[in-house]
Amino acid sequence: MEKKTLGIMGGVGPLATMFIGEMIVRQTVAEKDQDHVNTIITNNTNIPDRTAFILGESDENPIPVIVSDAKRLQKAGAEVLIIPCNTAHSFYDEIQNGTELPVINMIQETAIHAKEKKAKRVGILGTTGTISTGIYQSACEQLDMEVVIPDEKIQAVVMSLIYDDIKAGNPADSEKWNMIQKAMDEAGCDEIILGCTELSIVRQELGLTNCIDSLLVLAEVAILKCGYKVK
Repeated sequence: MEKKTLGIMGGVGPLATMFIGEMIVRQTVAEKDQDHVNTIITNNTNIPDRTAFILGESDENPIPVIVSDAKRLQKAGAEVLIIPCNTAHSFYDEIQNGTELPVINMIQETAIHAKEKKAKRVGILGTTGTISTGIYQSACEQLDMEVVIPDEKIQAVVMSLIYDDIKAGNPADSEKWNMIQKAMDEAGCDEIILGCTELSIVRQELGLTNCIDSLLVLAEVAILKCGYKVK
C-alpha cells in the first residue's frame, strides 16, 4: 500500500494533540525514523470551545477554524486527516465537506472497535456537548449495542475530570474516576468508551485497562490508513 502523509487538526485540546502524536509513533511497526508515519500537526489553540458552542453557551463557531486548518494541512502536503477531539465530530459532515481530503471518523471507528470486542452494553463517557449530540449513542445503536450515559451527578464528575484536571494542566483525580467506574459497573456496562481525548490522558495517568480509548483507536486506524503497520 502506498504510504500517505497524515495531517492532525489539533489544539482540541493541546495535550491530547501531543498525546496522539506520541501514540502514533509508539504504535507503528518501525525499525528506524524513516519507517514512521510522515505527520504534519497543527496545534491551533484558537479553535473555540466545541462544547460551549453546542450547548449554546457561546456563539463562537469552531467549524470555520477547523476547516481552515484542514486546508492548511492539505497545502502542507497532508493526504489523510484526523481530528483528535470527539466533540468536534459533532460537526464531522461540515468538516469533511470543507476539505478534499478524507477525514477519519473517530466516533464510527470507536464504535466498530467496541463491536469487535463483543460489547453488548456500552457506557459512554465524554463532554456534555458530545453526550448531548447523541453521536456515540447513534453509532453504537446502529451496531446493535445498548448504550448507557451517566446521570447528571456522574456527568458533572466526568466534566470535572476533563476541565478541572486535564484541560487545566492538573493530574487526574483517581477518586473522581472511581466514582465514574462504580456508576458504570452498577449500570451493567461490559465496556466503557472514553469518548473524550482528555479521558485518554486520564487512562494513561491512572493506568486504566478496562476501557476503550477512542484516541488510541483513532491512532491505530490512522496508521493503517496511511499504509503502515500497527504493533
